[in-house]
Amino acid sequence: MRSTLLTLAAAAALTAGTALAESATYAVDPTHTFATFEISHFGASVNRGRFDKKEGSVQLDKAAKTGKVDLTLHINSINTGTAPFDKHLLSNEIFDAAQFPTARFVGDKFTFDGDKVTAVSGNLTIKGKTQPVTFKTNQFACYDSPMLKREVCGGDFETTIDRTAFGVDYGVQYGFPKNVRIVAQIEAIKQ
Repeated sequence: MRSTLLTLAAAAALTAGTALAESATYAVDPTHTFATFEISHFGASVNRGRFDKKEGSVQLDKAAKTGKVDLTLHINSINTGTAPFDKHLLSNEIFDAAQFPTARFVGDKFTFDGDKVTAVSGNLTIKGKTQPVTFKTNQFACYDSPMLKREVCGGDFETTIDRTAFGVDYGVQYGFPKNVRIVAQIEAIKQ
């Protein structure tokens, strides 16, 4: 009886170790991760910008089909290619970067189709206001990086938000749309 209990305990420990081994932590690669935004400009053109400074982590358990992403964007790193526009975006009329220096997405619900992530849902915080958001996956893959000699997972994701839900109201009275498209490409390196 005692040997049977010891065998069962050893088997349970091995099984638990195997289950834990499936979960992995990945560090966001800032050279392959960008969050860009797009908003129509009176229906004539599209204003675009991105955040150049970002960091975060991803936890992924492919076997359990679960994960978590935590990505922080530094508002002061906004880059539209036009310095006066960047300055206006940083002002208290739009992002108020002095008071709210970062935006953050924490996604804790991963949707899978087989081994592929098809969506990530969680909470987006901009200007101190948090709203639920789902990023749809345009493509997703994990690969063994020949340069890094480690696994890298990543994808291209997008969503559309109502910016006024985050207190970004500037220009609505002039006819600027409330909807902003966010496209996020992210790659993360297994640690």
